[in-house]
Amino acid sequence: MYPGDSPSWIIKALGAFDSAWWVIGMLGVAVSLRVWGAQASYLRRYRAGLLEFVDSALIALLLVFCILRPFVIQAFYIPSGSMENTLLVNDRILVNKFIYFFQEPRHGDIVVFRAPRQASPDKKDFIKRVVGLPGDRISVHDGKLWRNGQPIDEPYIREAPDYVWPETGGEVTVPAGALLVMGDNRNFSNDSHKWEMPGPDGTMQPAPFLPRENVLGRAMVIFWPLTRLRILH
Repeated sequence: MYPGDSPSWIIKALGAFDSAWWVIGMLGVAVSLRVWGAQASYLRRYRAGLLEFVDSALIALLLVFCILRPFVIQAFYIPSGSMENTLLVNDRILVNKFIYFFQEPRHGDIVVFRAPRQASPDKKDFIKRVVGLPGDRISVHDGKLWRNGQPIDEPYIREAPDYVWPETGGEVTVPAGALLVMGDNRNFSNDSHKWEMPGPDGTMQPAPFLPRENVLGRAMVIFWPLTRLRILH
């Protein structure tokens, strides 16, 4: 456990909000209460207030899980240390899924995305920081990220990268429709600088690019544990 981690029962309870079965169950309970409240004769005195409460709960559930969650905002948890010290294991964050309908990702954005095949074969959701946009020339050497020939000040990273990338020297140019992403814990992150795919000859070749279409949204705030409540930059 990391400092500030929440108890496991709280993590499990919060995780229920990510479950479709939990949503279906809550809607089922609300509908059952609605039917029962409308038919129970001994609740006649309280029926109007009860039905108003249940109707409000149904509307709220539908609003949250049918509109807000799929299209606007969603909670995610952090399962690994790849974004330390910005994000710690078991942090709960809110992700804005609406923002990139109106603007493109920017340098420094913390994004949640469906991992490309070269990063994870089981289509997990990853979270990393955008370091390269289309047309950028990116390299890592001398303990720094370099973009378009200039060293980038990154006060949020845990420690200076101890690797050279690309390993052969030079730079990587980000193509149209793609991004380069790296974790803030640069030396312990499964990110663009590590991604590879088998080439035509069977040898592993660098495959560092994240398709823009895989991006789910921008991480905006840590909301749990309460001791770590903060806006993300």
